[in-house]
Amino acid sequence: MNQLVEQNAEVVSAQNDLVMKYLTFLLGDKSYAISILKIKEILEYGAVTSIPKMPDFICGAINLRGQIVPVIDLLERLGNGKSDVGKRSCIVIVEMKFSNETLNIGIIVDAVSKVMDFKNSEIEPAPSFGGAVDTDFIEGMGKLEDEFVVILNIDQVLSLNDLALLANTNQEEKKMA
Repeated sequence: MNQLVEQNAEVVSAQNDLVMKYLTFLLGDKSYAISILKIKEILEYGAVTSIPKMPDFICGAINLRGQIVPVIDLLERLGNGKSDVGKRSCIVIVEMKFSNETLNIGIIVDAVSKVMDFKNSEIEPAPSFGGAVDTDFIEGMGKLEDEFVVILNIDQVLSLNDLALLANTNQEEKKMA
């Protein structure tokens, strides 16, 4: 029995020491992060072609080596206003799964900071605000010196309806090409 307890303690200790890598970036004056396993590439902000009849947070699309990639304003999607595109603004291409399909989606960020390592023990669970506030899109809160970095679960940032809209937009763009 004691051996089983010791083995379980070792497993828990190993999980707490597990290090994950995250890309940190700024949206407004707040720091956010996404697992680097979801990041495909980072692009300098360039021309985004607007698409009519899209929700406000969908800026349009870019041509990425012949592939049409929808671009969203992540700050606006999170309900914090529209992004002001500046010299350090970037489009981060993330891979998301939707209905047996991998979607590449661009997210506008104000500035990319750096890749950081967080141990599981350094990540606090998403805060609970009761049933009225949805925090499913928050994977956790990473401790960074004297402040927190909001670690996003990028697969949860967009709703299923949003992803369906983006997937349909992507298919329509392919037909037109």
